[in-house]
Amino acid sequence: MKHSWLATATAAVLLGSSVFISAAADPGVTLIGSGIVPASALDASGLTGVICALDIDKNATNTCIDKRTLGGFGSGLAYTGHDNVFLAVPDRGPFDGRTDVPYLDRFHFMQITVDTSAPFPPTTQASNINVVLLDTRFFMDNGNRNFVGDAYAFSTADPLDTLRFDPEGVIVSPDGTFFVSDEYGPYVRQFNRMGHLLQRLPVPSKFLLDPQTGTQTGDINNPTDAASLELTPNNNSTGRQANRGMEGLTITPDGRTLVGIMQNALIQDNGLVTGLDPDIVPGRRGLVNRILTIDLQTSETHEYAYVVDAINQGRGVNEILAINDHEFLVLERDNRTFLAGPTNDPRLKRIYKIDLKKNGVNDVTDVSDIANLPETANGLALQGIVPVPKTLFLDMLNDAYKVDATHTIKSVIAEKIEGMAWGPDLSDGRHLLFVISDNDLSTTIGTQIYAFAIAPSTVDLQPQQLPEPLFSPGQLKKTLQ
Repeated sequence: MKHSWLATATAAVLLGSSVFISAAADPGVTLIGSGIVPASALDASGLTGVICALDIDKNATNTCIDKRTLGGFGSGLAYTGHDNVFLAVPDRGPFDGRTDVPYLDRFHFMQITVDTSAPFPPTTQASNINVVLLDTRFFMDNGNRNFVGDAYAFSTADPLDTLRFDPEGVIVSPDGTFFVSDEYGPYVRQFNRMGHLLQRLPVPSKFLLDPQTGTQTGDINNPTDAASLELTPNNNSTGRQANRGMEGLTITPDGRTLVGIMQNALIQDNGLVTGLDPDIVPGRRGLVNRILTIDLQTSETHEYAYVVDAINQGRGVNEILAINDHEFLVLERDNRTFLAGPTNDPRLKRIYKIDLKKNGVNDVTDVSDIANLPETANGLALQGIVPVPKTLFLDMLNDAYKVDATHTIKSVIAEKIEGMAWGPDLSDGRHLLFVISDNDLSTTIGTQIYAFAIAPSTVDLQPQQLPEPLFSPGQLKKTLQ
């Protein structure tokens, strides 16, 4: 049986009316849809019971959710190329992966459509985006064991035998498989359409944590309890920052090259404030992220420097999406939202266009052989490093983007805008771009979806060639009946 939600706007419940300041939309970009999958929605996993948060002593609390809670799937979204069917991937589950029973990592097939027959924005609280849950499947390793969001589910004997998995970015491959970036490593894993692991792609060692004490697992410095901090300087001096791994993943249209991007700077790239107590996780400081490309035919990798706008207010990169073989969209956001209160005004929910090949007359620098990147763009310039050029493509906080007669996107936007995906082109030839939030499996705030029409003159979009449906047309027809 299909699970369908006609997404409904919640601005009237959460906020009072707003006064608009006249503004022009971003060139070539038009908001054509918005909606919400309610927090009360359940998935098709077939699980029973609840999953509860642990306290600092690893005892179960009374803070629990249904194991079937449909949420978090805005962490990663990818179009399958057929029938308006998308692949949606939640991350490590509720409560930061610390639960009384392990959260079983899963993914969903969803049909997402936009009704463009009515004018937008509507005059009343309404939605023109429809989401139908088609199926929920589990991620499984080679031994048919469930991958789980539990941060402690690793093997000290064999790092490759770990079951802990924090899915973030997802992208579909032309061969009928899909790739997922794992923030815990970070690694990149390849799965078949049923969710069975095919391979784990290695990444250069500079991206991995380097434990100075304890048991080196290849992932972390072995934590001993819920209070341990795996990323203190006393334990690790290289690799990803805590919860700031490979957030974004995409693939070039020819299906040959994976492109991943870190959320924030690596530890050794001046990512953290130094000089503090080595047993305390320090603050962030570095503005220079790394982009990693992986050639799927040769396994050759390259790296490029990307400068984020800022690192205060939880700012960082959350997604990357291919336009063609050298241009990409990159999503940056802060952790602010009016949904958390009137003084939590969002400042950064932007999508930039970048080019990995050129920066004016200069080639973008391959930084694969550079062990430590400087803290800022000025530091890059002093070392003769050319970062990827970025130009503003879409500012979601622009007052021109109205979701109804009295609210802009800025009025209602969630904290964690994390997913982007191209959809099928619209009937008038414009490209369709979906942007989606990760609600962290909240039981009170739903998953937001926004749809933008992009003029063909704005981007040189080369759609992926995906010859075979990832989700069976026969099963789709049966599910939609």
